[in-house]
Amino acid sequence: MTSRILVTGGTGTLGRHVVPLLRDAGREVRVLNHPDRATAGIEQVTGDLATGEGIDAAVAGNEIVVHLAGTAKGDDVKAKHLVRAASRAGVRHLVFISVVGADRIPVVSGIDRAMFGYFAAKRAAEQQIAGSGLGWTTLRSTQFQPLTLLTVRQLARLPVVPVPAGWRFQPIDPAEVADRLVELALGAPAGLVADMGGPRVYTLAELVRGYLGTVGRHRPILPLPLPGKANRAFRAGANLAPERAVGRRTWEEFLAGQVSALTPAGQGGAGA
Repeated sequence: MTSRILVTGGTGTLGRHVVPLLRDAGREVRVLNHPDRATAGIEQVTGDLATGEGIDAAVAGNEIVVHLAGTAKGDDVKAKHLVRAASRAGVRHLVFISVVGADRIPVVSGIDRAMFGYFAAKRAAEQQIAGSGLGWTTLRSTQFQPLTLLTVRQLARLPVVPVPAGWRFQPIDPAEVADRLVELALGAPAGLVADMGGPRVYTLAELVRGYLGTVGRHRPILPLPLPGKANRAFRAGANLAPERAVGRRTWEEFLAGQVSALTPAGQGGAGA
């Protein structure tokens, strides 16, 4: 019951929920941070997953590693460095958060890589972990609500909002994913477990309209057809898990909770 747990990405969108839950469960938790990103008030070790520098020392002495650190690219390289260190340290259980569609979105062309390379990197990271010889658990989730909001806000800044035709999302509350990840981390290695998806599937245009309605703005929306095999898979719903719509908090509820931050008054008077 006292096995120490290392969390990568412990201060990110998901990690800020996972770390307190692990502590509440009575576990000793350390967070892996990049040397330039120390965070006050959190027990931490430093290391650079992108280069592998310091990762052996960071992993040593931890029986469980919860790997949440993720970026737009390079997740496969980071997983490789982490797996090597975990193998040398005798880690008992490596838990990884991946993305729904990692195994269903073909990334073959330059256009595919430019737009969907994240999925390919996640898939490669999954394979690194599954082939490591370690006890492992991987959970795939649909898109986190706060990260979906970032995408929608970027698009809505334009006078005409370009929306890739046919794109759909299934946003989920990261706190709900955190609950499941902690349950998995504290259990036995389970391999690839059932996906987690938000309670409802939305077109990207619906998500944009919901955001615009919340902040009281009006923008025309322009559907854009996009090329590539990966885009066709995305339009077909490869990034969705409607049969695993286990999330409870809806996009509308999430936006309602963000009103003070999203409206002009909450943004310090910024206009539309």
